[in-house]
Amino acid sequence: MKDYAAIKDGFDTGYADLSETIPDTAAAFGKLIEEATRAGTLTVKTKELIAFAIAIAVRCDGCIAHHAQAVLHAGATRQEVAEMIGVAVLMGGGPSAVYGVEALRAFDAFNHQPGRG
Repeated sequence: MKDYAAIKDGFDTGYADLSETIPDTAAAFGKLIEEATRAGTLTVKTKELIAFAIAIAVRCDGCIAHHAQAVLHAGATRQEVAEMIGVAVLMGGGPSAVYGVEALRAFDAFNHQPGRG
């Protein structure tokens, strides 16, 4: 089983280094994230569930780690995550089923950390 907390920590450390190297690009990407995930007609939770589904479909471990924690912070339940995984499997087939299992494990891992992720 993958250690999604370690995957997220590794990404965060690496991205901090990359951000120092290309600060303008990193700042622009940060602004995009801020704008795209801001509550509007869609709630933050809905937007994070969408992002989490896309992370599964594109098979991105770092993205799964990030969005597992983000969707938890946005208030998603395990059942909501499981249903979202069902939609990801519908769109992505067998590979999304494999990564969907991993995504649920990641959600569970962050949900059971002290301080809830």
